[in-house]
Amino acid sequence: MTKKEQLYHIVFETETKPGRQFDVVLLWTILASVITVIMESVPTIHSRYSIIFTVLEWSFTIIFSIEYLLRIYISPKPWKYIFSFWGIVDLLSVIPTYLSFFIVGTQYLLVVRIFRLLRVFRILKLARFNTEANMLIRAMKSSLHKISIFLFAVFTIVILLGTVMYVVEKPEDGFTSIPQSIYWAIITITTVGYGDVVPHTVLGKIISSFAMIIGYAIIAVPTGIVTVAMGKAQQKEEQHCKFCKAIYENKDKYCRNCGRETAQGSE
Repeated sequence: MTKKEQLYHIVFETETKPGRQFDVVLLWTILASVITVIMESVPTIHSRYSIIFTVLEWSFTIIFSIEYLLRIYISPKPWKYIFSFWGIVDLLSVIPTYLSFFIVGTQYLLVVRIFRLLRVFRILKLARFNTEANMLIRAMKSSLHKISIFLFAVFTIVILLGTVMYVVEKPEDGFTSIPQSIYWAIITITTVGYGDVVPHTVLGKIISSFAMIIGYAIIAVPTGIVTVAMGKAQQKEEQHCKFCKAIYENKDKYCRNCGRETAQGSE
Protein backbone atom coordinates (compact mmCIF):
# COMPACT_ATOMS: atom_id res chain seq x y z
CA MET A 1 0.00 0.00 0.00
CA THR A 2 1.40 3.37 -1.05
CA LYS A 3 1.70 6.39 1.26
CA LYS A 4 -1.10 8.10 -0.64
CA GLU A 5 -3.44 5.12 -0.11
CA GLN A 6 -2.57 5.03 3.61
CA LEU A 7 -3.45 8.72 3.94
CA TYR A 8 -6.71 8.11 2.09
CA HIS A 9 -7.76 5.43 4.59
CA ILE A 10 -6.90 7.73 7.48
CA VAL A 11 -8.58 10.88 6.15
CA PHE A 12 -11.65 9.48 4.38
CA GLU A 13 -12.42 6.31 6.33
CA THR A 14 -13.10 5.46 9.98
CA GLU A 15 -12.65 1.68 9.95
CA THR A 16 -9.06 1.96 11.17
CA LYS A 17 -7.94 3.33 14.52
CA PRO A 18 -5.83 6.15 12.96
CA GLY A 19 -8.85 7.09 10.83
CA ARG A 20 -11.14 7.38 13.84
CA GLN A 21 -8.51 9.34 15.77
CA PHE A 22 -8.07 11.74 12.85
CA ASP A 23 -11.82 12.40 12.63
CA VAL A 24 -12.21 12.86 16.39
CA VAL A 25 -9.36 15.42 16.48
CA LEU A 26 -10.87 17.12 13.42
CA LEU A 27 -14.29 17.38 15.06
CA TRP A 28 -12.86 18.93 18.22
CA THR A 29 -10.90 21.40 16.09
CA ILE A 30 -14.05 22.32 14.16
CA LEU A 31 -15.98 22.83 17.40
CA ALA A 32 -13.22 25.01 18.83
CA SER A 33 -13.15 27.15 15.68
CA VAL A 34 -16.93 27.67 15.73
CA ILE A 35 -16.83 28.68 19.42
CA THR A 36 -14.00 31.10 18.62
CA VAL A 37 -16.04 32.80 15.88
CA ILE A 38 -19.09 33.08 18.15
CA MET A 39 -17.10 34.53 21.06
CA GLU A 40 -15.32 36.98 18.75
CA SER A 41 -18.66 38.57 17.84
CA VAL A 42 -19.15 39.72 21.46
CA PRO A 43 -17.89 43.35 21.49
CA THR A 44 -16.52 43.36 25.05
CA ILE A 45 -14.58 40.12 24.53
CA HIS A 46 -13.37 41.06 21.06
CA SER A 47 -11.98 44.41 22.24
CA ARG A 48 -9.89 42.74 24.95
CA TYR A 49 -8.62 39.69 23.04
CA SER A 50 -8.70 40.81 19.39
CA ILE A 51 -5.09 39.73 18.74
CA ILE A 52 -5.72 36.27 20.21
CA PHE A 53 -8.87 35.86 18.11
CA THR A 54 -6.99 36.87 14.97
CA VAL A 55 -4.23 34.34 15.64
CA LEU A 56 -6.73 31.58 16.40
CA GLU A 57 -8.84 32.40 13.35
CA TRP A 58 -5.90 32.22 10.99
CA SER A 59 -4.52 29.11 12.68
CA PHE A 60 -7.79 27.26 12.18
CA THR A 61 -8.07 28.52 8.61
CA ILE A 62 -4.56 27.33 7.73
CA ILE A 63 -5.24 23.92 9.31
CA PHE A 64 -8.50 23.48 7.39
CA SER A 65 -6.92 24.77 4.17
CA ILE A 66 -4.15 22.19 4.42
CA GLU A 67 -6.70 19.49 5.20
CA TYR A 68 -8.85 20.51 2.19
CA LEU A 69 -5.86 20.43 -0.18
CA LEU A 70 -4.78 17.09 1.31
CA ARG A 71 -8.21 15.61 0.63
CA ILE A 72 -8.00 16.75 -3.00
CA TYR A 73 -4.49 15.32 -3.36
CA ILE A 74 -5.21 11.85 -1.94
CA SER A 75 -8.70 11.46 -3.44
CA PRO A 76 -8.84 8.95 -6.34
CA LYS A 77 -11.34 11.26 -8.06
CA PRO A 78 -10.48 14.82 -6.96
CA TRP A 79 -13.20 16.57 -8.97
CA LYS A 80 -15.84 14.26 -7.55
CA TYR A 81 -14.78 15.24 -4.03
CA ILE A 82 -14.55 18.96 -4.87
CA PHE A 83 -18.14 19.09 -6.14
CA SER A 84 -19.55 16.73 -3.50
CA PHE A 85 -21.52 17.97 -0.49
CA TRP A 86 -18.58 17.51 1.86
CA GLY A 87 -16.16 19.07 -0.62
CA ILE A 88 -18.27 22.21 -0.92
CA VAL A 89 -18.71 22.47 2.87
CA ASP A 90 -14.96 22.01 3.39
CA LEU A 91 -14.25 24.79 0.89
CA LEU A 92 -16.81 27.16 2.41
CA SER A 93 -15.23 26.63 5.82
CA VAL A 94 -12.00 28.37 4.73
CA ILE A 95 -13.11 30.96 2.15
CA PRO A 96 -14.58 33.57 4.58
CA THR A 97 -11.23 34.31 6.23
CA TYR A 98 -9.60 35.04 2.90
CA LEU A 99 -12.60 37.13 1.83
CA SER A 100 -12.20 39.27 4.95
CA PHE A 101 -9.26 40.97 3.17
CA PHE A 102 -11.77 42.43 0.70
CA ILE A 103 -15.10 42.43 2.59
CA VAL A 104 -15.05 43.35 6.27
CA GLY A 105 -17.06 41.03 8.53
CA THR A 106 -17.12 37.97 6.26
CA GLN A 107 -14.96 36.07 8.75
CA TYR A 108 -18.09 35.52 10.86
CA LEU A 109 -19.44 33.32 8.06
CA LEU A 110 -16.94 30.74 9.30
CA VAL A 111 -19.75 29.36 11.45
CA VAL A 112 -20.56 27.30 8.33
CA ARG A 113 -17.96 24.94 9.77
CA ILE A 114 -20.69 23.70 12.10
CA PHE A 115 -21.95 21.62 9.16
CA ARG A 116 -18.71 19.68 9.25
CA LEU A 117 -19.76 18.31 12.63
CA LEU A 118 -22.26 16.14 10.74
CA ARG A 119 -19.34 13.78 10.25
CA VAL A 120 -19.96 12.62 13.82
CA PHE A 121 -22.71 10.34 12.45
CA ARG A 122 -20.16 8.62 10.24
CA ILE A 123 -17.57 8.38 13.02
CA LEU A 124 -19.97 6.90 15.56
CA LYS A 125 -21.51 4.70 12.84
CA LEU A 126 -24.99 5.93 13.69
CA ALA A 127 -26.52 4.26 10.66
CA ARG A 128 -30.01 4.66 12.02
CA PHE A 129 -29.64 8.46 11.98
CA ASN A 130 -28.42 8.33 8.38
CA THR A 131 -31.39 6.14 7.43
CA GLU A 132 -33.85 8.52 9.04
CA ALA A 133 -32.18 11.48 7.32
CA ASN A 134 -32.42 9.74 3.94
CA MET A 135 -36.08 8.99 4.58
CA LEU A 136 -36.73 12.66 5.37
CA ILE A 137 -34.94 13.72 2.18
CA ARG A 138 -37.02 11.29 0.10
CA ALA A 139 -40.20 12.59 1.74
CA MET A 140 -39.22 16.18 0.93
CA LYS A 141 -38.45 15.28 -2.67
CA SER A 142 -41.75 13.45 -3.14
CA SER A 143 -43.57 16.47 -1.66
CA LEU A 144 -41.73 18.99 -3.81
CA HIS A 145 -44.40 19.34 -6.51
CA LYS A 146 -47.26 19.67 -4.03
CA ILE A 147 -45.39 22.20 -1.93
CA SER A 148 -44.41 24.18 -5.04
CA ILE A 149 -48.05 24.45 -6.11
CA PHE A 150 -49.02 25.41 -2.58
CA LEU A 151 -46.34 28.13 -2.41
CA PHE A 152 -47.46 29.49 -5.78
CA ALA A 153 -51.02 29.73 -4.41
CA VAL A 154 -49.74 31.52 -1.30
CA PHE A 155 -47.72 33.88 -3.47
CA THR A 156 -50.86 34.71 -5.46
CA ILE A 157 -52.90 35.33 -2.31
CA VAL A 158 -50.18 37.58 -0.87
CA ILE A 159 -50.06 39.73 -4.02
CA LEU A 160 -53.86 39.96 -4.09
CA LEU A 161 -54.13 40.96 -0.41
CA GLY A 162 -51.29 43.46 -0.76
CA THR A 163 -52.87 45.10 -3.78
CA VAL A 164 -56.30 45.32 -2.11
CA MET A 165 -54.80 46.84 1.05
CA TYR A 166 -52.88 49.36 -1.06
CA VAL A 167 -56.18 50.49 -2.54
CA VAL A 168 -58.11 50.44 0.75
CA GLU A 169 -55.56 52.02 3.11
CA LYS A 170 -53.75 55.35 2.93
CA PRO A 171 -50.04 56.00 2.35
CA GLU A 172 -49.88 57.84 5.68
CA ASP A 173 -50.64 54.51 7.44
CA GLY A 174 -47.61 52.84 5.89
CA PHE A 175 -49.16 51.39 2.73
CA THR A 176 -47.04 53.56 0.45
CA SER A 177 -46.74 51.05 -2.42
CA ILE A 178 -47.87 47.59 -3.52
CA PRO A 179 -44.53 45.98 -2.51
CA GLN A 180 -44.86 47.57 0.94
CA SER A 181 -48.44 46.26 1.15
CA ILE A 182 -47.25 42.80 0.07
CA TYR A 183 -44.71 42.93 2.90
CA TRP A 184 -47.61 43.65 5.29
CA ALA A 185 -49.56 40.69 3.84
CA ILE A 186 -46.61 38.33 4.35
CA ILE A 187 -46.01 39.25 8.00
CA THR A 188 -49.76 39.07 8.66
CA ILE A 189 -50.35 35.70 7.00
CA THR A 190 -47.31 34.17 8.71
CA THR A 191 -48.71 35.49 12.05
CA VAL A 192 -45.45 37.40 12.71
CA GLY A 193 -47.08 40.81 12.94
CA TYR A 194 -44.26 43.30 13.52
CA GLY A 195 -46.77 46.13 13.85
CA ASP A 196 -44.78 48.60 11.75
CA VAL A 197 -47.56 48.67 9.12
CA VAL A 198 -51.10 48.62 10.55
CA PRO A 199 -54.49 49.14 8.83
CA HIS A 200 -56.71 51.86 10.26
CA THR A 201 -59.91 51.66 8.21
CA VAL A 202 -62.77 49.31 9.08
CA LEU A 203 -62.49 47.51 5.75
CA GLY A 204 -58.74 47.18 6.19
CA LYS A 205 -59.20 45.57 9.60
CA ILE A 206 -61.73 43.12 8.17
CA ILE A 207 -59.28 42.14 5.43
CA SER A 208 -56.54 41.78 8.10
CA SER A 209 -58.73 39.43 10.13
CA PHE A 210 -59.35 37.36 7.02
CA ALA A 211 -55.60 37.23 6.32
CA MET A 212 -54.88 36.09 9.88
CA ILE A 213 -57.37 33.23 9.61
CA ILE A 214 -55.84 32.18 6.30
CA GLY A 215 -52.44 32.22 8.00
CA TYR A 216 -53.29 29.32 10.32
CA ALA A 217 -54.35 27.17 7.37
CA ILE A 218 -51.23 28.08 5.42
CA ILE A 219 -48.98 26.98 8.29
CA ALA A 220 -50.77 23.62 8.65
CA VAL A 221 -50.92 22.58 4.98
CA PRO A 222 -47.19 22.03 4.21
CA THR A 223 -46.75 20.23 7.52
CA GLY A 224 -49.52 17.81 6.57
CA ILE A 225 -48.06 17.25 3.09
CA VAL A 226 -44.62 16.36 4.44
CA THR A 227 -46.07 14.20 7.25
CA VAL A 228 -48.07 12.08 4.79
CA ALA A 229 -45.02 11.73 2.53
CA MET A 230 -42.87 10.64 5.49
CA GLY A 231 -45.47 8.05 6.47
CA LYS A 232 -45.43 6.59 2.96
CA ALA A 233 -41.63 6.63 2.84
CA GLN A 234 -41.44 4.83 6.18
CA GLN A 235 -43.85 2.13 5.01
CA LYS A 236 -41.70 1.54 1.93
CA GLU A 237 -38.50 1.54 3.96
CA GLU A 238 -39.51 -0.76 6.82
CA GLN A 239 -40.79 -4.32 7.01
CA HIS A 240 -41.81 -6.62 9.87
CA CYS A 241 -39.94 -9.82 10.64
CA LYS A 242 -42.25 -12.82 10.23
CA PHE A 243 -40.65 -14.53 13.23
CA CYS A 244 -40.36 -11.85 15.94
CA LYS A 245 -42.43 -9.08 14.31
CA ALA A 246 -39.58 -6.59 14.81
CA ILE A 247 -39.13 -3.81 12.26
CA TYR A 248 -36.26 -4.08 9.80
CA GLU A 249 -35.28 -2.14 6.69
CA ASN A 250 -35.74 -3.37 3.15
CA LYS A 251 -31.99 -3.59 2.58
CA ASP A 252 -31.47 -5.88 5.63
CA LYS A 253 -30.92 -9.54 4.81
CA TYR A 254 -31.18 -10.56 8.47
CA CYS A 255 -33.45 -9.33 11.25
CA ARG A 256 -31.65 -7.01 13.67
CA ASN A 257 -33.65 -8.39 16.59
CA CYS A 258 -33.67 -12.20 16.20
CA GLY A 259 -30.99 -12.58 13.52
CA ARG A 260 -33.12 -14.77 11.23
CA GLU A 261 -33.13 -14.38 7.49
CA THR A 262 -35.56 -11.81 6.12
CA ALA A 263 -37.61 -11.95 2.96
CA GLN A 264 -34.92 -9.94 1.17
CA GLY A 265 -32.23 -12.32 2.38
CA SER A 266 -34.03 -15.38 1.03
CA GLU A 267 -34.31 -13.90 -2.47
